[in-house]
Formats: sequence, C-alpha cells, structure tokens
Amino acid sequence: MSQNKLWGGRFQEPTDEFVERFTASITFDQRLYRQDIRGSLAHAAMLEKAGILNVDELTDIQRGLQEIESEIEAGKFDWSVGLEDVHMNIEAALTERIGITGKKLHTGRSRNDQVATDIRLWLRDEIDRIEQQCIRAQAGIIQLAAQEAETIMPGFTHLQTAQPVTFGHHLLAWYEMLKRDHSRLIDCRKRLNESPLGAAALAGTTYPIQRQLTSDMLGFDRPTANSLDSVSDRDFAIEFCSAAALCLTHLSRMSEELVIWTSAQFNFVKLPDRFCTGSSIMPQKKNPDVPELIRGKTGRMNGHLIALLTLMKSQPLAYNKDNQEDKEPLFDAVDTLHDCLRAFADMVPAIQANKDEMRNAALKGFATATDLADYLVVKGMPFRDAHEVVGKAVAFGVDQQRDLSEMSLEELQGFSETIGADVFEVLTLEGSVAARDHLGGTAPNQVRAAAERALTHLQSFSA
Repeated sequence: MSQNKLWGGRFQEPTDEFVERFTASITFDQRLYRQDIRGSLAHAAMLEKAGILNVDELTDIQRGLQEIESEIEAGKFDWSVGLEDVHMNIEAALTERIGITGKKLHTGRSRNDQVATDIRLWLRDEIDRIEQQCIRAQAGIIQLAAQEAETIMPGFTHLQTAQPVTFGHHLLAWYEMLKRDHSRLIDCRKRLNESPLGAAALAGTTYPIQRQLTSDMLGFDRPTANSLDSVSDRDFAIEFCSAAALCLTHLSRMSEELVIWTSAQFNFVKLPDRFCTGSSIMPQKKNPDVPELIRGKTGRMNGHLIALLTLMKSQPLAYNKDNQEDKEPLFDAVDTLHDCLRAFADMVPAIQANKDEMRNAALKGFATATDLADYLVVKGMPFRDAHEVVGKAVAFGVDQQRDLSEMSLEELQGFSETIGADVFEVLTLEGSVAARDHLGGTAPNQVRAAAERALTHLQSFSA
C-alpha cells in the first residue's frame, strides 16, 4: 500500500488519521519557512561544491526554493498536515516543481539537524528583533529619567516611606534591570550561534560535506562540535526563555509600580489614554491595562520556561519526538517578550509625573529621619545613639502628627543638645537628595550624569 510519505518505504500500512494529526507540527512550525529555505539553499550550494550536485541541479533547486518562498509570502502555498512539518512540505513542493533533483536536496542531512538549524536561525533573527525593542525601552527610560532628575518622590522599602529619592533615580533603576536583560539576550545569541547542519540524524554523514562552508554561509560563528549534542539539545531555547522570564519579571515589577502610582491613592503619574481602557459600568474609570497585562504575561512566560526544562530533563541522547514540543512554548515566549518590550517602549516616554503629589508624599512618613541620624553622627554621636535619638523624635512626631522638619529647634534639642540651627538644612527634601552626591546616588547631578553614561552605552548598540 502506498504510504505517500517521504519516509514511508518500510511501512506496510498508512498512518492512522488521528496519529497523523497528533504528530504533525505544520500548524505551528510553518513560521520557520524562511529559515528552512535559507538552510536548504546553503546546503544545496555546499553539495554542489562537494560534487554531489551539478551546477544545473543547484540552479534548479535555487529557483524552485525561491519560487516556493514567494508563494508562501503571497499566502498561496498549500500546507499539508499529511506532510507533517514545514521541512517535508517544502521538500515535497520542490520535488513536484523540479522533479527528481528535488529528491537529491536531502542528501547528507536529516530532519534532525535541519530543524535544529532552522530553530537556531529563527531564534537568532528574533533575538535581533527583540533587542531593538529592548533598546527602545531603555532609551525611553533614560529620556524620562533625565527629564525628571530633580523631581522628588518617596523611596520605599516594604512599600513604606523610607528616604526621599528623585524620580529620575528611580527610573534609572528600571534601566539597570533592562541593561542586564539586554546583556543576557546578547550572551544567549552568542551561544546559540553555532551550526548543527551536517550532524545529520545523530552520527554525521559519510558524504564529503563541508560544514564550515554552510556555517559561514548561514552567518554562524562555527559548526557545532558534536553530532549527538547538535541534534538533541535545546538548551539554547531554554536559555532564551530563562532570559525572557527574567526580563518579564523586571517589566512586571515596573508595571506593578505604574499600577500603584496611577491609582487615586498615589496619583504619582499619569498614563496617556491610549494605554488605558475604561469600565463598562463605571464611567469614571481609567484602567492601566497595558502594565496590568504585562504583569499578567509574566506567569505565562515562567510557564514556558518550566515546560522546556521539563521537556528536556529525562531525554536520552540523541533526538526524541518530545522535542517537537519545544516550538510552541518558544514561539510564544518570543512573541510575548517582543510585544511586552514594544508596549513598554511606546508607553514610558509618554508617562507624566505629578510632581507636587510626589513631593507631598515624600513629606510624609519621616523620610529625612536617616538624614537627622547622619547629622548627629557627623557631630560626633555614635550611630546607635543617634538612631535612638531620632527614633524618639519620630515617635513624638507621630503623636503630634508633625514631620521632623515641622518641629521647632527647641523641640528637637529636647531629644539631643547636639542638634543646632543648621539641622534644618538636612531636614529638607532637597537637601536630603542633594547630599547623596556620589556614584549611584540620587542627587540630581548624579542622575543626569548616570543618564548620560547610560545613553552613551546604549548608542554603542544602535550605532
């Protein structure tokens, strides 16, 4: 009985209809068509150099693959579930188009090294695309930070007022997170940029192939070193999902702050209407849906990472059908990270700071208490004693419902005679942030300098 399968020679009965659908991947892996055709063109060129194809055969294959790519781009290509995956669909279409020469294309390779090559090519392309969104997001943060270098807001620990900081300084903390995320993406790209093509099913091939040639043609740094490892591991996909999960975690933390800050209770910032939605029942609502959705997608990203880790954890060498399950989590992880970074990059430059609300909030919660303790230490008091003195002053302020800066000199001196009239210079919010004038500090001039350094660093990637 005819199998109508490119691998069906040893089978005596056709594949069960359900099994055919169950094992097919064409519904999702067709998005690899560009990389599959690119890899096939390089493989065919190598086969011609090795004397396995002649020039006319190479020309026919190149023409056929280019025509197929044009059909796919135009939405005119007929994908078949019966042909299982993107590789077999394209190979069958090529053979139908150019005849027996199409059957020669697969010489010296397997679907195992073919798919491993396609995924690496695809992920490399996608990392490049994601990197541009990451750069845009960082640039937007830097721009807003420089703009808000002098805007005072409360800094928090445990979501309780801790010390005054500048909004620009807070934003640059976001930048540092994304800077590390960016570097992880670059590192991931470096490690995946090795060519598995030529590893064949698992043991290489007896044909006189030239792996360095196809590696160079496809823009890889080098061929992979071990054929078994080449076709069977997906650690590069896991590494990407790990980097993506960390990036989404950072974006989620930033989004959480935006959700809090846009609430009526904080009112620190305003988001443009185009990044928000309303309520179907409450006319007054302006919901921060974009940051909320980014926050929500973090769980989805974490799930993809766990799925891939679990997929690989018990696989013996070499390739196993389990690895067909690598694509959907990876594809969605790429789409999700790209879109979240794009949304953040679009949104951040449009954030408006409510400076008065931020400053008034910083006046609450005794934000300059540490400054008073430092003042006493400079005057010669041991820090632990200074800590106790200020604690008593704060307790008095809580009872009287007055900030330290609102107390008289006589009242402050009641806690320590060391306190002089110059104390009010350190109890102001402006004095507090300006005093932190060191590398990494929150002083406005330090924020501006940090923003300049960050922009210079970023421009080295976009040059």
